Amino acid sequence: MGNEAGEASTGRVSLRAWVRRTLLAFFGIPMLVAIAMSLVDSYRRRGKRPKPFPVYGPGSAAIGEGEVTAYTFGKDLYDAMLAAIDGAERQILFETYIWKGDAVGERFKEALRAAAERGVEVYVIYDAFANLVVSPRFQRFPSSIKVLRYPVYPAGWRFFDFRRYGRDHRKILVVDDEVGFVGGYNIGTAYETEWRDTHVRITGPAVFDLKRSFADFWNLNRRRRLRASERPLLLETASTWEPQIRIHRNVPRLLVFPIRGMYLEAINRASRNVWMTQAYFMPDQDLVDALKAAARRGVDVRLLLPLKSNHIVADWISRGYFSQLLDAGVRILRFRDAMVHAKTATVDGRWSTVGTANIDRLSLQGNYEINVEFINADVARELEEVFRVDESNCLELTREEWAARDLHRKFTELVLTPLRPLL
Repeated sequence: MGNEAGEASTGRVSLRAWVRRTLLAFFGIPMLVAIAMSLVDSYRRRGKRPKPFPVYGPGSAAIGEGEVTAYTFGKDLYDAMLAAIDGAERQILFETYIWKGDAVGERFKEALRAAAERGVEVYVIYDAFANLVVSPRFQRFPSSIKVLRYPVYPAGWRFFDFRRYGRDHRKILVVDDEVGFVGGYNIGTAYETEWRDTHVRITGPAVFDLKRSFADFWNLNRRRRLRASERPLLLETASTWEPQIRIHRNVPRLLVFPIRGMYLEAINRASRNVWMTQAYFMPDQDLVDALKAAARRGVDVRLLLPLKSNHIVADWISRGYFSQLLDAGVRILRFRDAMVHAKTATVDGRWSTVGTANIDRLSLQGNYEINVEFINADVARELEEVFRVDESNCLELTREEWAARDLHRKFTELVLTPLRPLL
C-alpha cells in the first residue's frame, strides 16, 4: 500500500510539473518573442519621425438640436478644446488616458489652472499607469482643481476580483453643459501633428450624456482621492433626449460592456458598406465572422489599419486574422508613414461611431471605454469623407501579396497566437 501511495503521489507531482512546463512553453515563448520584437523595434525607431499625411476637415453636421464636428488633426482639435476651456464659466470635466508633461500638456494644465482661478469648477481624471513616465512634478495640481488619479493598481485587497483591473482609457472634455469632446486623442505634442486620430465635438442634448459618463466614473472612484469623504458629483436630470446619438460605456467594475455588441449589431445589419478604421485590430472570432459574413453577402467591407503602429506585437497578432478576412472578400488598407490611432466606423451611410475603444480584448472586455453611436446620414457622410482621405494614403493588401509572404513571417504569426486572449 505504501509503495502504491508513493507511486500515485509521484505521478501527481510529475503531472503537475508537466502541466507547468507545458503552460510555461505555451505562453513563455510567445512572451519572450514579443519582448524581443518590441526591443528591436524600439531601437529601429530611434530618430525617425512620421511623415505628413492628408487631413480632412474639421467637418460639421447638424444633428437634432445640436451639431457634430469631426477633427482629424490634433492641432485643430487642441485649439478647439482650449478655446472651450478658456471660455468656461461654470464647470469643466476633463478626463484623459495619456497626458504628456510636454509643451502641449503644459498648455492644457495652465488653461485648467486659469479656469479654476477665475472660479470655474474644474474636475480632472487621468490614468496613473498610462503616465508612469511623466514627471511627478507635472502631476502636481493646485488645490483649486479636483483631481482623481486613477491608480496604477486599482484592485486594492481584492486581488482576484478581475472587475477592478481595467484601465481608464477614456478621453472626455465637457464644458458648461454646452459642448463636449470625445474620441481617440490623448494629450501631447506628438499627437498634435504626428498622429492621425479622430475626435468629435458635440453640442446639444447629447452633451449631458457625456457629462453623466464623467460623473458616474468620478462617483464610482471618488474615494481614491486623498479625502475619503469626497462628495459625489451630482447632476440634474436631462430635460431632453437626442435619439440620433447614443453614448456607450464599458464599465468593467459593473461588468457592463456594450461597445462590442454595438459593433456586432451594426455589422450584422449592414447591406451596403462597412468602413472601419482601427489602431489595433485583435478581435474575437465572433467579430471576425461578422465581417466575413458581411463581405460574403456583398457588403463593401474595408478595414483601415496602420501599416506600422507604435506596438509591433499588436501588428503581428493582427496579421493572424488577415488570411480568413481576405479570403472572405474583406479589403485591408494599411495607412503609411504615420500612426493612425482612430477608432471609427461607418455603415450603410446611416450609422457611425467614434470613440476610445479599440477592437481588442482589453478595450472590449477589460478597460473603461466610451464610444458615441450616431444614427444620422449627415454625420456618416462626414466620416465617410474622412475615410476616403485616409484611404488615399494607404497601401491595399492583396490576397496574392499576402499568400506570398515569407515563411518566417508565417511562423512568427503562429508563435504569437497564444497572446491573442491577453491583448
